[in-house]
Parts: sequence; C-alpha cells; structure tokens
Amino acid sequence: MSKWLGRLEEVIVVFTLLTMSVIAFINVITRNFFDISLAFTEEVTVNLFVFLTFVGAAIGVRLHAHLGFSLILEKVSSLLRRVLIGFIGLISVIFFLIIVYYGIDMMQFQMKINATTPALAWPRWIFSMALPIGAGLCAFRTIEATFKEWKSLSVKGEDTL
Repeated sequence: MSKWLGRLEEVIVVFTLLTMSVIAFINVITRNFFDISLAFTEEVTVNLFVFLTFVGAAIGVRLHAHLGFSLILEKVSSLLRRVLIGFIGLISVIFFLIIVYYGIDMMQFQMKINATTPALAWPRWIFSMALPIGAGLCAFRTIEATFKEWKSLSVKGEDTL
C-alpha cells in the first residue's frame, strides 16, 4: 500500500503544480495582452497551494527529507533514543490529527452555512478538503517513518539497554 500511496502522492503533487502553473500563466497572458484579469485564478491557486504543501510534506516525511536535528539522538543511549523517537512520532501524529479534526469541523461548518468561494461561487468545503486529507497523509507517513526508524535501531544491533 505504501508504494501505491507514494505514487498517488507524487501524481497529486505533479497535477496540482501543473494546474497552478497553467492557471497562473493564463492569467498573466490575459492580463497583459487582453487587459482582462481572471479573478478566479488567485482563488484556485491559493487553495491548491495549501493542498500541494500538505501532500508535499507527506512526501518529505516518507523520504526523510524534512528538517531534523539529529545531534541529540546521536549522543544518547539506545533506550533514550527509542523513547525520543516514539515521543517525537507521537507528538507529530497528534498535531496532524488535530489538523484533521479541525479541518473536518471547518468543512462541516462551511457545508452548514452554504459558504461559497467569492469568484467561482463553488462550495468552500471543496477547497477545505485539502486540510484533513493532507494532514491525514502526513499523520500516516509520520507513523510509517516512526516505525521504520524504530525498526532500524533494532537492525543496527542497538537493542541493548
């Protein structure tokens, strides 16, 4: 499932970035050559950027490309290293699950009041789906990365306490 999900994440990032680029390019062309500004382009690109950021963060966690400070982990005992890895993973997952919870709450509120976007008049919850979906991907990838890192300690022969 992880490989399949990884490919899906990459396709989403490519499609989202391509869509944002095309929309922004079309807006530049119409504004400079036809003196017409397409108001919806900012609305779409900003909301797609949120989605792109979360899915990109999930890819970063999967590839261990996120920023990290490993000096402390390298200098402590194996037992403390395991505790720190577990604690960091737990705090990260809790953070992403809070974003999922409040993202869903926000979507439900937007559905309840029938909130629409200013330019396109689309239901606002459609764009808000980026929060819970993206944060859910990040939570899944954080759990996966935590277990991989925990397992790598056992493989390296650092089981001794």
